Amino acid sequence: MAVKAIVLAAGLGTRMRPLTFTKPKFLLPVAGKPALDHVLLLLRNAGINEIAMIVGYGREQIIERYGDGSGLGVKLKYLHQKKLLGTANAVSLAKDFVNGESFIAINGDTLIDQESLNALLKRYEKLASNKNFGGIMATIEVDEPEQFGIVFVKGGKVSEIVEKPKRVKSRLANAGMYIFNPTIFEAIKATKKSKRGEYELTASMQILVNSGKAIYTSPLNLWADIGRPWDLLVANDYFLRGQRGEIHGEVEGGAYIEDNVYIGEGSRIRSGSYILGPTYIGKDCDIGPNCFIRPCTSIGDKVRIGNAVEVKNSIVMDYTHIGHLSYAGDSVIGSHCNLGAGTTIANLRLDEKPVKMKVGGKVISSGRRKLGTIIADNVKTGINCTINVGVKIGPDSAVGPGAVVYKDVPPNTIIYVKPIVEKRKWKPE
Repeated sequence: MAVKAIVLAAGLGTRMRPLTFTKPKFLLPVAGKPALDHVLLLLRNAGINEIAMIVGYGREQIIERYGDGSGLGVKLKYLHQKKLLGTANAVSLAKDFVNGESFIAINGDTLIDQESLNALLKRYEKLASNKNFGGIMATIEVDEPEQFGIVFVKGGKVSEIVEKPKRVKSRLANAGMYIFNPTIFEAIKATKKSKRGEYELTASMQILVNSGKAIYTSPLNLWADIGRPWDLLVANDYFLRGQRGEIHGEVEGGAYIEDNVYIGEGSRIRSGSYILGPTYIGKDCDIGPNCFIRPCTSIGDKVRIGNAVEVKNSIVMDYTHIGHLSYAGDSVIGSHCNLGAGTTIANLRLDEKPVKMKVGGKVISSGRRKLGTIIADNVKTGINCTINVGVKIGPDSAVGPGAVVYKDVPPNTIIYVKPIVEKRKWKPE
């Protein structure tokens, strides 16, 4: 079965800010690799080697990372979506690439398991010969259907797709992966702009359904849509749990390393460090002494974790330094950051209710009882500062010594405390 793939990787990723001020969301790390690596490897492992990537924001970084795709064993072609006019418009750019063949379309920030993709392809082989076949869409049951595109099914086929319905009658969400035959391009031509000024692929699919074409569903076992900052932690957890522990660096005597911990070349784990798995540590890192790395932590390359630091269920990106006596839990910390000694990141509300975070201009619940901070690239903190739950810090910003951060910090901003100094004469006894 010769099937090509289209990967949609052009979006601005505004809901992922401040992380996406400096890099496209598709290159944000998950378990030691950019999220897009996982998508491309997923396709390759299913036998799909010819891939067109629709790029836009941050395309230079994406092209620099992947080149012709040979590093991952695939053939890549890049198609530039110059104006971000929606997913249907993005797919339409690949009409010549698919050349009349069936193809997979997948969002570049959608992470699923290999078994589910293989099941979708098998379902296609079974259904593709049907005279009215229009496509298959991957679906997943969700707890908050009002935040997703919801799929209604009748007689085993899709009857309607509703974006973020107010009245919930279904919990079956569109998972952002599809398989189509060329009939989708005619539907895209007939698609009108949505209220937000974009051509939506789901609207094109609804046109197919209304014309009598059958769109089937294929359920997923795992789904992580990296649409909100904490989704990185969900995906990181899943992919780390599937990794195999390997030690390529140096581990000093007196350090404890669990079996499912990966340590890259050139990294040094100093005496007294205690590292639980699953954990990923990249190349040329310096960890410890006497630090505690807890499960589901991913540490990039050339990272320094100082003496008596504790890191739990977090992503720490390349070239970042976390100074001694600091704590980081359930957080995402960008590259080239420097957290001063004694920096403390809170990750639990006093009332233990789900942590809220501002996303896309609205304060929403993360649904997570524990969630720390999202720190963008090139951020510095002074000694003994505290960052409250759900706070985001923009790139190239700083937090002064002893400051307590309760609200989001914009890019290129410094937060500091002006001390009140009193002087009086003092004579020791």
